[in-house]
Amino acid sequence: MRLVLDTTYLLPVVGVSVKDISSEDVLSSLGKTHETALCEISIFELCAKAAKYVASGKLDAERVSRGIQAIREDDSITKLPPYDREQLSTAIKLREMLGDFIDCLILSTAINLADGLMTEDGSIHELKRDERFKELVKSVNPKFEIRKL
Repeated sequence: MRLVLDTTYLLPVVGVSVKDISSEDVLSSLGKTHETALCEISIFELCAKAAKYVASGKLDAERVSRGIQAIREDDSITKLPPYDREQLSTAIKLREMLGDFIDCLILSTAINLADGLMTEDGSIHELKRDERFKELVKSVNPKFEIRKL
């Protein structure tokens, strides 16, 4: 089973702590039973979030650079491009239901190229109750599921 990780799970790799989430735990537990993937736009989002911490003096730029490089070079994580026609079409449809277009690209990539998305994002989990979302998923990837760690 291929699972796409949301950006939240990558934050500890660049030095941003997230309550109850350790990147090592995520990757080691999923890697044993699932193929772990990420949408390439998550690397951009990770850089943008980390840059805020660097700008405020809470994080070292070198630490961020090393973490990003480690993610890019980690062959155990499949990197999925978000920009093919099908994925963009799905992302644009998702934009009617979800306010953040980066989240739409990540979710669309997962729907089109994976079996599930691992996310802690409440607005994405709320979509599971949205009939438009259910119909969209059913038409693209009926076995797709949104999960939490």
